[in-house]
Amino acid sequence: MSTIQRNGSRPSVRGPNEYFTGTVRIDAPFQMEAPARAGGALVTFEPGARSNWHTHPLGQTLIVVAGLGWHQCEGEPKEEIRPGDVITCVPGKRHWHGATSTTPMSHIAIAERDGHGKAVEWMEPVSDEQYRP
Repeated sequence: MSTIQRNGSRPSVRGPNEYFTGTVRIDAPFQMEAPARAGGALVTFEPGARSNWHTHPLGQTLIVVAGLGWHQCEGEPKEEIRPGDVITCVPGKRHWHGATSTTPMSHIAIAERDGHGKAVEWMEPVSDEQYRP
């Protein structure tokens, strides 16, 4: 049996300050029921907003749907991301993502929970120096 979560049936939530800098909205987060492990959300970052550094034990897929953003894996250059781009974050690699300083960005984020039920490990905020263009 399939289920349909109707648009507007779940309220948007603000991205928690302990995981994000700036204004972030999370819409329609979903978690599949066991034995499936996938979960995801539509995440919208206002200009200047970004995630903290974080990792995913089983990796993460981002699908940019609107705006202009940045993504960076630790030790690599920051990269611009645009609508239609699909970003694959490998398991355990520290990274962050968010809007540019002048343009909002929305992406669909999909990750799986590991055998302990964990999909993300949050770390420290991205500093202004790391974020600036």
